[in-house]
Amino acid sequence: MAFPARIAIASHNTHKLREIGRICADWPVEWLTVENHEGPWPDVEETGSTYLENALLKARAGAAALGEPALADDSGIEVDALGGRPGPRSARFAGEDATDQQNLDELIRALKGIPGSGRTARYRCLAVLAFPDGREVHAEGTCEGTLVGKPRGSQGFGYDPIFVPEGRGETMAQITDEEKDRISHRGRALRALGETLAAD
Repeated sequence: MAFPARIAIASHNTHKLREIGRICADWPVEWLTVENHEGPWPDVEETGSTYLENALLKARAGAAALGEPALADDSGIEVDALGGRPGPRSARFAGEDATDQQNLDELIRALKGIPGSGRTARYRCLAVLAFPDGREVHAEGTCEGTLVGKPRGSQGFGYDPIFVPEGRGETMAQITDEEKDRISHRGRALRALGETLAAD
């Protein structure tokens, strides 16, 4: 499949655009984003029941609208004590138009009464590259960890202030961007996707 000359990042999320830009800095492509290209950039409703379905919806819509290969991902946090929730609904855990802070507060409430040993969780990411001609490639990445009851740190976004990666003492919001990218679910998914493209 090989790297295309240009890739559009099908996201309006500035945090995600920055992360993808850092993680994929060595990809031999020209990046198109809402910040440097007029579009049209579709606003896609995430109606899928899985990460892959949502990522495909966004990537396919981006490729169709722009006529360029489009990269999209969907990710979330899975809490074992909550049966894997919020999962693909992580961005809407506190409601359809919830902010990151509202979702974080809702998860902290849901964890009340669950002892530290029972707060195992993981971040999961599915990254998809969709081409205008219908070709698609995807890859998955996970990051295991545990959840703390009080937010710590100001880096990162989403649930990072309460997520402690396995083998670490700091939350994802307390480590540097470079370290986060090295161990994160998104970093692992995108590097795997890049390796697939590079191998062809």
